[in-house]
Amino acid sequence: MDQQTAKRLLAEGAFFILLGVPEGTEFGIDMKSWNTGEKFRGVKMIPPGLHYIFFSAVSDTGDTAPRTGFFKTFRKSEVLVKRWDKINECISSEDVAESEVVQLKENILLLDNFLGPYPYSILDKWTHLTSCITSTLAEKITPVSGYVQSALELQSCTDADRPRGKRKSEDGETSAGQSLSKSPRLTEDTEHNFLPNLKVKEGTELRLTPFPERNYPENSTPSDITKHSLDSSYVLDQMISKYSVSTEILGEMQICYICFLVGHSLEAFEQWKKLFNLFCSCEIGIKKHRKLYDLFINVSDLHIKEIPEEFIADIVSNSNFVYVKLRQLFRSVKESDVDAPFKAKVGRFMQNLTNLYQWDFDNLESEEEDEAPVIVDT
Repeated sequence: MDQQTAKRLLAEGAFFILLGVPEGTEFGIDMKSWNTGEKFRGVKMIPPGLHYIFFSAVSDTGDTAPRTGFFKTFRKSEVLVKRWDKINECISSEDVAESEVVQLKENILLLDNFLGPYPYSILDKWTHLTSCITSTLAEKITPVSGYVQSALELQSCTDADRPRGKRKSEDGETSAGQSLSKSPRLTEDTEHNFLPNLKVKEGTELRLTPFPERNYPENSTPSDITKHSLDSSYVLDQMISKYSVSTEILGEMQICYICFLVGHSLEAFEQWKKLFNLFCSCEIGIKKHRKLYDLFINVSDLHIKEIPEEFIADIVSNSNFVYVKLRQLFRSVKESDVDAPFKAKVGRFMQNLTNLYQWDFDNLESEEEDEAPVIVDT
């Protein structure tokens, strides 16, 4: 990067200043991370727009805490100041005193040697990974706490709320709270009924868009239920209706992918799999939402290339869900009357995956065992 470009980016870029962070802490922005040095005070030259900042405390013995992160939409030349919480070993959610922030802004150039430059080598990839995410959507999905955690905080129930074993009396009635010696016959409670009822601490979970309870309309006939089990277009329509604009469903898919890939959140990955599965399970929806599917192919192409290798290794022998669902999607596109340019794009996508991973998409007409539809008898 030449000096003139660096000066422009320094003037237009945002600053993230982190005070009091211990040396050796794992810190990152977007898809790049480092272990902080003694002089580290934050990041400079951050491009305006949406970014993901994450961190993990590191002990004296080298043990790394679960990763925590948050989305932040930076404005041009914005200066965001945060302080490290030594007690809780995280970035404090409390605001830094305004007087201290003003002082740091006025002397921002003096901090230049203590701020690491934003890694512009990842900017193009990051821009594509976040192409459908708006700041409003990111704020809506982010936990109430403001932080995305790879390890969710759990709360145990009180002793009074702890599940009890139930016995069956001679007349068939059950009672709870009896001693085991007086309850020779227990109902078929599974083992988990005797364990603490752990719940996610309120405000720490991602606020993901819920799927409909049924995959078919109310009062559907058996034949309608069969139809909707073969084609998830009804569910796709229901999900799209929950967003301000249709592309936000892909924005949520991208948020979930980032929270999984960068934030190590399995909760987010489960939602990503549900959304991916939904798009691959539609037939009518492909033509009805043609432009949305065009974007879905772009999003999926990048996600599959970036997904960790262990999630796609030995994909044929293990019937990995990505491969199985893509076969279903490619078959539906092939059999649909959607326009030729879109079919050609899907064909290129399919060929790229074959070249990259040696995935076999021949004989799409033959269904995998896991794809067998559910038929409801009339």
